[in-house]
Amino acid sequence: MYKNDTVYYPQDEMTTFLLPVTSGCSYNKCAFCSMYKDDKYSVVSFSDIEMQLLNGYIYTEKVFLTGAEPMSIGFDKMKQLLDMIHQYMPYCACVASYASIKNIAKYSVEELSILHDAGLRLLYIGFETGRDDILKMMNKGHTVNEAIEQAKKLNEAGIPFNSIIMYGIAGKGESVNNAVATAKMINQFITNKVITMNLIVFDGTELNNMVKRGDFIPPCGNERLVEIRTLLENLEPKQPMIFDTTHPTNIIKIKGTLPQDKDRLIDEVTN
Repeated sequence: MYKNDTVYYPQDEMTTFLLPVTSGCSYNKCAFCSMYKDDKYSVVSFSDIEMQLLNGYIYTEKVFLTGAEPMSIGFDKMKQLLDMIHQYMPYCACVASYASIKNIAKYSVEELSILHDAGLRLLYIGFETGRDDILKMMNKGHTVNEAIEQAKKLNEAGIPFNSIIMYGIAGKGESVNNAVATAKMINQFITNKVITMNLIVFDGTELNNMVKRGDFIPPCGNERLVEIRTLLENLEPKQPMIFDTTHPTNIIKIKGTLPQDKDRLIDEVTN
């Protein structure tokens, strides 16, 4: 039951009204993730969602949809949900949510545009890496080309999104190549922000089993810093984009806007 679930949300949404939409993860197969391993996927009933909204503050300006994958509920239910939020919180200017490439692919550009107009104004998407071999190894469930296609679709629909990438995910000796490939991917679409996360090997994950078998060797701290620097060096955004490594998992905390802060950020990583 969602009321007993651990609630995960981005650090930027710490003061946002949290609205439960799904419980567990509709995919739940990523090799590195342990967050939803023991949770059965389900959708929160609209009656429960309505009760949450009834108990909310009418002047709420932002809502974050919780659950691993609220977009999994499909277009009709998502539109109904956004309309319900607007009904009970008419001053809400932004509904934000986690989203996956796999589930975004289920929506057309027209549907995404309708959802944007109904209030869906920010997505957090786990791209992780720009290398197909690493995506396959981590069982992420999408390819680089699919990621680029869906990102461009969101650009066309006018829905802003933050891109979550993970350094260290390619393993020892692969950090530079991974950073170059990831930057190449990101350079092909417009994103509000690149949020980096440091790979952590959690107990109970397939990645942990891979490490125990010797199939995956995590890179050292210095190599991970080189990966961050290489990513910065190769990012060439089409419009101003925030680069943010302040998530608690990171081994260095820096934040700035590219391209104008690029030199400063590279210096902070190097020094």
